[in-house]
Amino acid sequence: MTSARITSVPNYPIPPVHLVRDDGKEVSLADEIDDGRPVVLNFIFTTCSSICPLMSQTFAQFDRQLGAERSRVHLVSISVDPEEDTPARLHEYARKFHAGPEWQHYTGTVEASLAAQRAFNVWRGDKMSHTPVTLLRAAPGRPWVRIDGFVTPSELVHLYREQLESAQTVATR
Repeated sequence: MTSARITSVPNYPIPPVHLVRDDGKEVSLADEIDDGRPVVLNFIFTTCSSICPLMSQTFAQFDRQLGAERSRVHLVSISVDPEEDTPARLHEYARKFHAGPEWQHYTGTVEASLAAQRAFNVWRGDKMSHTPVTLLRAAPGRPWVRIDGFVTPSELVHLYREQLESAQTVATR
């Protein structure tokens, strides 16, 4: 199905941290992730010149491929470099990738960023050591799908729809 290594993970406890969205609003990470929509999440930083632009381009193409469905999903990009990535810098970065209202970028304190990275098992010692990881969850309370490595937009759309279908099947039983 995909060239990426996929691991289903039953539960990632969301840490009780507050982050700052690219619109400057301070928000609870748990409230943002559990807003009722499916979530596709990654970790990036704006000065990255290697994997982050590719992961963000994948999100942008995924978003475009969803078409009218895009408003029903929440794309979440959390900075691993909160000291540099201010809300204004994240806002500009989001504009570069034509992020719509369904795709938010988050920063915050170093402690909050580290707590989020550790909660999702993506902390690798420093920003330069981070690896491409995409996390997908069809609905609050559903298991996460962890994709280690790069995923194409088409593969991500396929996995997203597969997870939605699975969640709907469970909900109708």
